Amino acid sequence: MPKVKIDGFEVEVPDGTTILNAARQIGGDIVPPAMCYYSTLQGSGGKCRTCLVQVTKGSEKDPRPMPKLVASCQTFVQDGMEVANISSEQVLEARRGVVEFLLLNHPLDCPICDQAGECKLQEFSLEYGKGGSRFRENKVKKPKNVVIGPRVTLDDERCILCSRCIRFMQEIAKDDCLGFVNRGSYSTLTVAPGRQLDSNYSLNTVDICPVGALTSSDFRFKMRVWFLKETKTIDVHCGTGSNIVIGSREGVVYRITPRDNDDVNQCWLPDSHRLDFQWLHDPERLAHPMLRTDRAQTTHTRVTWALAIQEAARRLQSSAPGGTAVVASARLTNEELFLAARLASRTGAKLTDVVPRWGEPDGILIAADRNPNTNGARLLGLCGDQPGERLKDIVQGVRGGAIRSLVVLGEDPATLGLSPEDLAKLDTLILTDILPHPGMAAADIVLPSAAWAEKRGSMFNIKGRLQRLNQAIPAPGDARPDYEILADLLAALGEQPELTSIEDVFRVMGAATPQLDGLSLSKIGDLGIQLLDIPEAWQRPPVGAQLAERSATPIAAA
Repeated sequence: MPKVKIDGFEVEVPDGTTILNAARQIGGDIVPPAMCYYSTLQGSGGKCRTCLVQVTKGSEKDPRPMPKLVASCQTFVQDGMEVANISSEQVLEARRGVVEFLLLNHPLDCPICDQAGECKLQEFSLEYGKGGSRFRENKVKKPKNVVIGPRVTLDDERCILCSRCIRFMQEIAKDDCLGFVNRGSYSTLTVAPGRQLDSNYSLNTVDICPVGALTSSDFRFKMRVWFLKETKTIDVHCGTGSNIVIGSREGVVYRITPRDNDDVNQCWLPDSHRLDFQWLHDPERLAHPMLRTDRAQTTHTRVTWALAIQEAARRLQSSAPGGTAVVASARLTNEELFLAARLASRTGAKLTDVVPRWGEPDGILIAADRNPNTNGARLLGLCGDQPGERLKDIVQGVRGGAIRSLVVLGEDPATLGLSPEDLAKLDTLILTDILPHPGMAAADIVLPSAAWAEKRGSMFNIKGRLQRLNQAIPAPGDARPDYEILADLLAALGEQPELTSIEDVFRVMGAATPQLDGLSLSKIGDLGIQLLDIPEAWQRPPVGAQLAERSATPIAAA
């Protein structure tokens, strides 16, 4: 592999590596700035000229220096090459000239720009810009506050013509709808005639825009980014398990953005996944345990957790052997599914399953499996190879009277095919959930659970990669994660030892599951671990499965 020396630091890189990417392997101040180049886009860079470097030695075979400064994003490393970056006054002077040209027609109002705090041009000008401007003419005025799609607003006066958004729509989203019109200082980004930027991946253009030109209509001017607490976690809207960052402040989620993971989602995220979080703050969220004291009524009484757990344990203990069934959601974490399986074993439940959700994959990031943890449910024994295949036996058991107690975790019993008349035949119906649904009218005990952004745990994605879910905000009221609810319920049923933390649950789960033995939540890391070899057939909907719409089904709606 060729070796290159950049500002005195030598690095060995694969053949075909650019100077810019070689510098990124060294890191620190050695990395040239870049505003048009983007590592996951294959299209041409070299437009902004911010990454100019000086090649002082060409190679071992031809040591002559290159006569001009070169764009490091477009120049490939040769063995023996020597490059001057921050050590070259010629390079630094060229960058000062580049930033001056970029700011000629650019608004100098960083304090009121929506991109302030994460703007590459702001950082570039801070490092290489001058304290004053020599430009005395009137700036060229361009369109502002232009709605170019249902989720994206354009401030064209801030555009630096890097073309990242154009290349993304061409290469990744496969929707060539953006382009430049006019020439010179009057060049303007726009949408093709009769088109809108309405792709389900349109907000990725906002992520990669280096300035405040493309903005999210949902997040625009709602919160300063330096006030946000950023939490690394994973998306739970489908089996892909895209890596994301939740931006929150004082218990409120303001935005969700993608997080780099080349083995899962690179740095992209569908709009339908990132915008489906408002329901977390729905005023109708379940926040307190409730009991139904009179089966003739559909109303519930608010109680303490201690009383709710005690009553649930009493009812399950009084159920006849084999008369209990457990249905869990494949949106629960591995730890919660493991405890659900323990609950089924403790109560003698012979029938357990999860509710399947299938849809059309989009060929980019939205998987056919709309549940985020189906493989976890398979591994931990909550369902068979095909999730949902035992549900018909559970429904028949309820209707025939064989099943007298039903525990449903994170699902509406109506999704199982159970009518209110069927549910009325049960002696006990225990539910955990996040939002109210019609099936709660028949529930004897309702236990409020935390949503995915309000708890910790782990999940397996559709490829069998173990990934970590992290808590970004607190749950409302007295709502608790399902693993806490199930751990307390198992303790009330006599399970030993008592599990008091998510780490305790993972340790016990790892001891009982060979694939997880020796691991912990901390060992999973931010990018996850590939553990399971998942057959292709499990990643596709079975024949005859009912498919959801092409876009991901929002959790709240489902």
